[in-house]
Amino acid sequence: MAASTSTITEDSTEYTKLHLSSGNGIVTRDVQRTPIRNALPSEIPLIDVSGIFSESFEDRKAVAAQIHDAATNNGFMYIRNHGIDSSIPDAAYSALLDFFRQPADIKDRANVKYSKYFNGYKPPQSQRINASESVDVRETFSWTYDPKYDPDVPDPSTMPPEIKKYLRQEEFHWDATSNLPHFKPSIIAYWRSCLHLARALVHSFALSLSLPEDFFDKKFSHPDAALALNYYPPIPKPATPSLEDEVSIGSHTDFQLFTILWQDDAGGLQVLNRAGQWIHAPPTKGTFVVNFADYMQRITNDRYVSTVHRAQNYSGKERISMPFFFGFNLNESCGVLESCVGEGEEKKYDEIACEEWVQRRVKAMHRMEEKKVGEL
Repeated sequence: MAASTSTITEDSTEYTKLHLSSGNGIVTRDVQRTPIRNALPSEIPLIDVSGIFSESFEDRKAVAAQIHDAATNNGFMYIRNHGIDSSIPDAAYSALLDFFRQPADIKDRANVKYSKYFNGYKPPQSQRINASESVDVRETFSWTYDPKYDPDVPDPSTMPPEIKKYLRQEEFHWDATSNLPHFKPSIIAYWRSCLHLARALVHSFALSLSLPEDFFDKKFSHPDAALALNYYPPIPKPATPSLEDEVSIGSHTDFQLFTILWQDDAGGLQVLNRAGQWIHAPPTKGTFVVNFADYMQRITNDRYVSTVHRAQNYSGKERISMPFFFGFNLNESCGVLESCVGEGEEKKYDEIACEEWVQRRVKAMHRMEEKKVGEL
């Protein structure tokens, strides 16, 4: 794909054309050629979500109203008072640094090319999430949902076959990192804490869409809940930004319902706002960043926004980010919600199975030479 073209609008604002892969083919965004600035509170609000755990319906409804505002604006928000003790992400952060700082041959034991299901380690120069930008300057450790570690699944052996066939269970990646005894328990503890929070947030999202709180419950008994734990070495900041600049991770949107992100204090996350400006989402102590994804935008008839984002680590030091991706069971499907179709409007999208949607996105984005995408 071509990187971009430039245009000049009537108000003399200069734009570039950003190309993105999606489940519906190549899409574009017009991006202003303006310096990146920090997000305003009105663009990425800070929401106290303690009310989602309240016994008071009014408390829960108040949080849902704030979420609705964020979801229909830029689709990003910071959340605080989320119930996750700081010691949990701190331990995972420390464990990841211990892993990524190892020699290449040690890390390679966990390489995804040895995995049955794409779990494990992706080395440098192996990922390019946007083909019109540079190769991602990052390393990643990924892990997909395993009911064996889900506290809400008391007996994984009793799973219905229509659910089990989509699960990618293996111990390869844990065996390959056993030289760091604290690694597995730290990562699983972080994943479990995000999973617990995600299940609470889904109730709030349902309320925000004028639905019963338990509306989605049957769709995420064994959710598409995955980690992609990223290590970003520093990249040099150019004197004059250009389309050829290196990216830590290229411009993209996420796949399913939403993402919960912990980021360290290095910074680098950038969000494309509604006006086509890149804005920084700087680290805010004690918070997670939550953003909505493509399937959520689809089922809300574009009411909730799946926003383009990327990262460029200009901090001069290594950066860790720990995104947790959450979606319905892969055996589930969902069409446009009736509550999201106003009078005189039509449903913009047909119902599509979650597995089909995810595979569309994977095939469009991931280009790994060691393994064919269809084998994921």
